[in-house]
Amino acid sequence: MKSPKTTLRLKLFWMFLKINLLSTSGPSSVGLLFKESVGKIMTETQFIEAVGFSNLLPGSDALQLAMFVGYSVGGIPGSLVALLGSILPTTVIMLAVVSLLQRIKGEVWMQGFVHGLSPAVAMVIMVVAWNLFRSEKNLPRQVLLIAALSLLAFLLAVPSPIVLVGAGLLGVMLIR
Repeated sequence: MKSPKTTLRLKLFWMFLKINLLSTSGPSSVGLLFKESVGKIMTETQFIEAVGFSNLLPGSDALQLAMFVGYSVGGIPGSLVALLGSILPTTVIMLAVVSLLQRIKGEVWMQGFVHGLSPAVAMVIMVVAWNLFRSEKNLPRQVLLIAALSLLAFLLAVPSPIVLVGAGLLGVMLIR
């Protein structure tokens, strides 16, 4: 016979495993979690508090929400069980993909596939950047200056996190 704590932990694990198998995380997982948890393991008020709190912290809202809900109903063990249920599907899928890639990495066709992806990814990034700039009717000179300085920094091999932080700081100083 299972103890109530074991039953609760199994319920948490199954709930988060099911949610993360059926959704891509984000807002859709919040809706599923609401349906699965409210009235069964927590009240609507507790759920709203959990969603609000998980949105305050940086990082994955879905994982934070899982840990918050798990902790609310089962303490630290509940938090860990909910987290495990949340990360298990993607972890298993990633391990399977990596295992497959390890087996086929030396294949000639795979090298061609990767080389074919590179220009497509670059083009997708360029299209997104073009649409971003095109949506602005009158680009201020400051924005063009930040873009030019960012390009120069990339050409000089400055690490991208430094370029992004620098561009953000220039935006704070130059754009008002």
